[in-house]
Amino acid sequence: MAVSLSKGQKVSLTKDNPNLKNILVGLGWDLKRYDGGYDFDLDASAFLLGANGKVTSDDDFVFYNQPKHPSGAVESLGDNRTGAGEGDDEQIKIDLSKVPASIDKIDFTVTIHEAKERNQTFGQVENSYIRVVDEATGKEMVRYELGEDFSIETAVVVGEIYRKNGEWRFNAIGAGFEGGLAALGRNYGVNL
Repeated sequence: MAVSLSKGQKVSLTKDNPNLKNILVGLGWDLKRYDGGYDFDLDASAFLLGANGKVTSDDDFVFYNQPKHPSGAVESLGDNRTGAGEGDDEQIKIDLSKVPASIDKIDFTVTIHEAKERNQTFGQVENSYIRVVDEATGKEMVRYELGEDFSIETAVVVGEIYRKNGEWRFNAIGAGFEGGLAALGRNYGVNL
């Protein structure tokens, strides 16, 4: 059974599973009633960060236009442009054995495509979650249901995996940003 986390809680992914190699990070959401005349396109991204909390290069940003990290460690499995259907809306694969030594953590984010132009915010989104699955067994290890009521935010740092004392751990973050992908990029040192 998966460990269910609240905002700010952390859990080890590898303490009880030291041979864990491949994980799948699934992100999901639903729309509240919305009739603004535009599709609602949410995008999952991953930022591979050094000790200073910044990318070491623009290649450390994995998203729909750059779906695979050069190391092969992180790969976006595609852009779901509507969020329709059950289960994960977008997924990111991580091969922990390939994460470069210079990377201390990987932050997972969700942004609203063209949020300002379409007058959309996370206040119109509900049932948001992130989950971590052991790809070898298909077992869900961790789940974090956001539950926060965002109103003006157009980007959310949902969670992160990070190294500590030789282990990979997961941190449930749930921090909102205004300014969408551009604001997140500036925060992490990506030139957009």
